[in-house]
Amino acid sequence: MHPSSIICSLNLLSSSPIHHNYHQLTATFRNRFGLRLPTSLCTQLPLSTLQIYRRITATFDSTATEISKSGLEFVEVGYICNVHGLQGEIRVKPSTDFPELRFSEPGRRWLRQQVSGRETVQEVELIEGRHHPGQKSWILRLNGIESVDQAKQLVGSTLLVREEDRPELEEGEFYTPDLVGMRVILEESGELVGTVVNVFKSGASDLLQVMLDSSGNLANGNGRTESVVGDSARLVWVPFVEAIVPIVNMIKREMYITPPKGLLQLNLRADERSKKERRQLEWKERKKFQKRLIAAKKKLCEMEQQHVFHGFRYGEKAQRSLLANQIVGINSKLLQHALQNIQTPSKRWSLTNFVGANTINMTNNTLKISKECLTSWGSANMPVANFEFHRKGVDLTLKGKVATVLVMNDMCCIGSSIQQLLHNIQRFIKVEDLAAVPLVTISSASQILSLKNVFSEADYFAFDPQKVWFVEEEKLPVVSNSLADKSHKILMKSPWEILQSPVGTGGVIGSLSSNNILETLGKEGVEYIEVFCAEHKFIGGPLLLGFMNSRNADVGIQIFNHRTNGTENFPMIFSIDFMKKLADQINRLQFHAVSKANAHVELVDKEWVDVNPSSPNSYVLSCSICSYLNACSPDKVCLVDILE
Repeated sequence: MHPSSIICSLNLLSSSPIHHNYHQLTATFRNRFGLRLPTSLCTQLPLSTLQIYRRITATFDSTATEISKSGLEFVEVGYICNVHGLQGEIRVKPSTDFPELRFSEPGRRWLRQQVSGRETVQEVELIEGRHHPGQKSWILRLNGIESVDQAKQLVGSTLLVREEDRPELEEGEFYTPDLVGMRVILEESGELVGTVVNVFKSGASDLLQVMLDSSGNLANGNGRTESVVGDSARLVWVPFVEAIVPIVNMIKREMYITPPKGLLQLNLRADERSKKERRQLEWKERKKFQKRLIAAKKKLCEMEQQHVFHGFRYGEKAQRSLLANQIVGINSKLLQHALQNIQTPSKRWSLTNFVGANTINMTNNTLKISKECLTSWGSANMPVANFEFHRKGVDLTLKGKVATVLVMNDMCCIGSSIQQLLHNIQRFIKVEDLAAVPLVTISSASQILSLKNVFSEADYFAFDPQKVWFVEEEKLPVVSNSLADKSHKILMKSPWEILQSPVGTGGVIGSLSSNNILETLGKEGVEYIEVFCAEHKFIGGPLLLGFMNSRNADVGIQIFNHRTNGTENFPMIFSIDFMKKLADQINRLQFHAVSKANAHVELVDKEWVDVNPSSPNSYVLSCSICSYLNACSPDKVCLVDILE
């Protein structure tokens, strides 16, 4: 067994660190993936208040450490976010695992500022510092800064220390920024994969960004190799967990990896273009992004949301880029419609309302069946018509006419969600037939990489990798609920981060459309799309599908015991033609504004101020996919009621 390594992990844009319990993480790892960690590993791990973890615990979460900048000469430990009091004190948001050392011990520090468009670094002396737990920040007093006006000049600056002043770690420990530049080698063959160019944090684990070596070939996990063509930088992601990176040799600046099948080929595409052509393409992409940014900013200005741009005047290049990406990512049309719903609220549409109002019209399109019948196909008690509906649904599935959409949220366990998905499908078709079923998973950004890795390691659970999509859920900004603020201002999590929340199942169709998945599925001959959440038990899928097909319906819904419970937690099937029409009718969605208390930041008199409300101060905007039912004629909706 290789010696265990301990790391301080990296997050370029992280906020304050979070402490974790190793044993809880071990249990999570075992429960999610059915793996058991060696007992020796559990006993070797010291729980450190400095948050230094073994790579295996970083599988699910890790925290920021000190970030090396300026050619490794300085280390970033925080940024000055505001002034404090009237005596020239400043408030600092930490980006270090060692805040007591950096902010309470007097001595030399350095400030990096933007002055007249140029970056300057100047030495300052820390006199004293104290923790401000309510604001998750530190209050510092610097020598020579004695007034509010002097302190205001420092807001937005970055606090630095010398690289050589980093705390020394124990033997076998290292900082993740030190991993940058290390060679990555396949342990089994000794083949050079590439070089680590960056380290990032995702929701699941720290990620190594590896620039592939263009002079060789890559093993694809099947014993075969694939050529790495071209001379440009090609990047792949490698999770920094012990199962994949068992050996890290800091002396030789090498690490050995044992990637699961397909990991290095994930999201990798052959590129035969010349270096000049690729640079021209990159330049065009930047120009295209700038046009999108200008258009997005114009839309926000029309909605009187110009305050979102304030962060462009502060912080580092990476932080300003983060803000630009988030602005471009806002679905302004959907946001505008959601805000109109707040200003002119209407009765919230639900499945209960729809079924209650159209009971008579849906008589011929309602099928009631016992749960027992669904588990005993072909028995003497099975009505012939129901059996034919079921057989037709299975036949459509086997012919690739049906795509499955699995909707997940952050509360869903990936392992159990996939298990439920497979259970729903494999009750009716064989494992070897899963390759005919297109699959789309919709989840938070933090879950996507974990999903990709799980599918890659399991050979995609017999699904065809070319027919599997991993899509990020639709999100909208959280807005203020002040009656005096009729424009409902977008709230900012930080000067460079928009506070956002998932839209809910109502965003599914938009996600499929914006990623061109609907168009792709249509070209591949898909006629129906079934949508269910991770917790759904879609036990009557083929029956509902065949029933829909026989009635030439646009929407199919499954409920239990006549109950809808007024929720959106029920499986639905849409004809792809109807779903394409809905993609252009977002005005049909009915948003629900949930009032909540959300901490955020505001720019007040050129100062960033933390706002920590004691009562609800914002609206979280959400909508259900069932609100699209108001765009569907009742005679085009089929209902299967499963009775206990």
